[in-house]
Amino acid sequence: MEPIEITGQGLSPLTAVALGQRRTPVTIAEPARQRMLASAKAVVEIAKVRAVYGRTTGVGANRDVLTTDPEHGARLLASHSTTGTTPYPKDVVRLGLLIRVNQLAAGGSGLAPDVAEAIIGLLNDDKLPDLHRGGAIGTGDLGPLAELGLALGDVIDGTSALPLLSSNAITLAECCLAHVEAATLINVVPLVGALSHVAMRGNSEVYDARVHDARPQPGQVRVARRMRGLLDGLPIKPARVQDPFGLRAFAQVLGPAVDHVDALGNALTVDINAAAENPLVAPDTVLHNGNWHAMPIALALDALRLSLHSVATLSTSRLANLVDPDFTGLSRFLASGAEASSGVMMIEYVAHDALASARSSAQPATLGTATLSRGAEHHASFAPQAAALTAQLLDALRDVLSCELVTAVRAIRLANLTPEDLAPAAVGPWLADALTALPEDLTDRSLRDDLEIARGLLTQWGDRQIEHPAETAS
Repeated sequence: MEPIEITGQGLSPLTAVALGQRRTPVTIAEPARQRMLASAKAVVEIAKVRAVYGRTTGVGANRDVLTTDPEHGARLLASHSTTGTTPYPKDVVRLGLLIRVNQLAAGGSGLAPDVAEAIIGLLNDDKLPDLHRGGAIGTGDLGPLAELGLALGDVIDGTSALPLLSSNAITLAECCLAHVEAATLINVVPLVGALSHVAMRGNSEVYDARVHDARPQPGQVRVARRMRGLLDGLPIKPARVQDPFGLRAFAQVLGPAVDHVDALGNALTVDINAAAENPLVAPDTVLHNGNWHAMPIALALDALRLSLHSVATLSTSRLANLVDPDFTGLSRFLASGAEASSGVMMIEYVAHDALASARSSAQPATLGTATLSRGAEHHASFAPQAAALTAQLLDALRDVLSCELVTAVRAIRLANLTPEDLAPAAVGPWLADALTALPEDLTDRSLRDDLEIARGLLTQWGDRQIEHPAETAS
């Protein structure tokens, strides 16, 4: 493959993730190289006339201690490489290195282009260093980036250590992966919801454009438009004048999650292209600042998790309705066969187990506090913890949606509905997909394999919509 030029601008989370996953070779664009070179030359002259944090001083509470020790940088990397023992996955490391190079390409770090080139060498040769969790609390990924500095060897001199560490690049990598996963999963929730709507013979007037024009919350409007695209023309008479909340409030609950996915993507786009360096090297001075603080990212993650938890909760609400004859006109627990058969009874338990996990993961990480380095650092965003919690919640949400999908498809089978019965509504082909993938056997048995198939189906549907974005809400 031809190398992709890293410019320090215009990189999106989706593009960054794609470059990392495809292991696309990269190179530094010449204008970015010149920015880095100018920054490196400027800081040498500036350091002759004033103190530069981390270069001519210690760090943290040692910021007032001047040093000319040529081994200062080496000692800084050695001490700050103290981390926990759990390694980051290689896809996180690869993406984190790519993001750090892009940030350096934006200029302002004082690091010479040789440092970025050395990181690119690790990426292109797929010789990724072992980086570990621990020590990152949303004020810079100090530990893992110190490990990266040690892996770079002689490229890092006594004055280059601190500038390399002044970044949340590894955390941003985890956040970008979580953002893409969330955006993908959010796009399949309407498909599952539409199948539940069919199974319960829902009233689609809840998606009428006039309803949402009267309260034009952006995400809600997009979800309603998507649901109209799936359900318009559905030739099934509604069973009720007014549906339960799981159907009636679908757009109002999923809409905020759509908005929060977008908000996270916007915040990440800023940070992965930012010269968020401390100190920031300007042409004639250095500016000591707080751009290492990841609060915008941490808050966006916290808000996203809270909204996704509500999406999971509403899914379990639909699941409860699907097993109730009052809402489907079918057997209790969608059982088939002998009397007192349990049908999908246990699926509700699996779903609520997953929902409990989602609830725990939804707790805001930004409620944490920290006072470190003799009080010199007494606030943290806890963005790394928020990123890890987001990954956990997304996995739990996938389990909840799998439970709903298996149950909705079973209800449709019991109602003897076929994809042709749903024409011309666009939900029909998605039902055909699900009927083909999921087993026809409705007797009492373990449904574990069905749930695993449903998880895979959600992934396939999400990937399909990334390839064909016209099928998604936009």
